[in-house]
This record gives sequence, structure tokens and C-alpha cells, in this order.
Amino acid sequence: MQIQAVMRPALAQPARPAAPLPARRRCCVAPAGGDRAADAVPEPPPGVDRRTLLGTAAALAAAVACPPAWAIQGLIAGRIPGVTGPDSEGYMTYTRPEGKSGGHGVGWSEIQRYSFKVPESWEEVPVSIADLGGTEIDLRYGSREEGSLMVVVAPVLRFKEVGINANITVRDLAPPENIIAGFAPELFGSPLQEEDVLDMQVLEKGGLPYYLYELTRHRLVAATATGNRLYMLAVKSNSLQWRKSGGKLTKIRDSFAVPPKIDA
Repeated sequence: MQIQAVMRPALAQPARPAAPLPARRRCCVAPAGGDRAADAVPEPPPGVDRRTLLGTAAALAAAVACPPAWAIQGLIAGRIPGVTGPDSEGYMTYTRPEGKSGGHGVGWSEIQRYSFKVPESWEEVPVSIADLGGTEIDLRYGSREEGSLMVVVAPVLRFKEVGINANITVRDLAPPENIIAGFAPELFGSPLQEEDVLDMQVLEKGGLPYYLYELTRHRLVAATATGNRLYMLAVKSNSLQWRKSGGKLTKIRDSFAVPPKIDA
């Protein structure tokens, strides 16, 4: 039951004699045909020139009416639209936009423009630097009716000591069971037990090997690596979402693709 606040009427106060008006009081309503901007400005305090006060007021009004246009230059923080489509099946294709910021400092390879298919009703979800999933989360997408996904881009140094100009694959890093065990807390908030892995596959696509996982509680993961970064897409849903859209969620995972880094 919602509790509503009840306003009590104020008690009548004994009348007090009115205070005398200030000696210099101006009306803020301009007469017809008058200078409304000038007359609406109150008298300045002692020591402030009236012309200066009028100029400051005009500058503030202009700043509010015409906010500055921020130039886009170099790496761009935040969200940038990256979807095209839909295709004949109603799926959009998300491709990581050029210029989107992200990385781990000097010496790391550029984040490859990974892509995946997503139903037209799904929307990008803002990612904060304070995200509980960690700073390596590059993207979130979701639908209240069908589920959610995240993309993690992580340095391969979490698994293997390599040079800053390395170009390795996910096979070079670790076997499939080690990769998913190492990232489960980041992807799903808790460690992975051996019985949580329902299926693991290794396949080749676009010149790179991929690890594909199906986990308990309707969780799907795809992982690959190129350059000195590991790329993972994780999809999850509840039981109702899975019964309704399990095929769509599998298609999202299977569509995840990362172009291989080309050595100069």
C-alpha cells in the first residue's frame, strides 16, 4: 500500500507590520516598445557597472541557446552506432565502429573490428568504466524479451608471456577448458565448475580458430584471438527467454567473427 503524505494547513500567524520597500526598486516588466532585455536586468550591486552586468547576461543567454559543438577527432569514447541491416531474416549486423576508443595502452595492437548478428529488437547498453564485469568489457547488447550479450577484449598476457607485437591465435594461448575457466567470473560473476560445461567445439572461421561453448543456465560463449588480444562474446538468458529464443541466441554466438590481424 502506498503511503501518501498529507499536507497540514499552516497555522495563522499574527499580522506583522509590512517592512518598508527598498529605496531603489525597479519593475521587471518592460513597457510596450521598450528595451525588455535591459529593463529586465535588476540594479547591479554597488561597485558593478550596469553595462558590464548587461554584457555578462547576454553572453550567458547565448551560451545556453547555442551550446558548443564538440569536434570528433582521433579516438572517440562512448557509444558509436555500428549496426547495419536488417537482413532477410530480420537480423542486424553489428561491426565495431572505426574510431571507437578502447585498449590497454601503448604497444597493444588495434582492437579488430569484430562483428556479430543480432535481432532487430536488441539495443546497445551503455558500458561504464565502473562496470562490475571489469574494464575489459567492450560492448553490451540486450533485449528484455530474449536475453543479453557482452563482448570482452582482453590482453593475452593473462595467459601467456608474449611480446607486444605478438600475433597469436586462441590455440596458442590455452586449451578450451582453460580459457572458459579463466574468464567465467568476468563473464558470469562466478567461477565455473566442470559440470557447467555442456559442450565445447573448436572450429576454423575466416582464417582463425574459435572455441565455442554451451554452458548450464542457458549461457553461450565464442572465443578467438589475434594480435595480442583475446576476443570473447558471451550470451545469456533465463529459462523463459531460452524457450522462446534459444535459436536466436545460438545464431548470435555462431555469427561472432573477428578479422585476423595482418602483420606489416
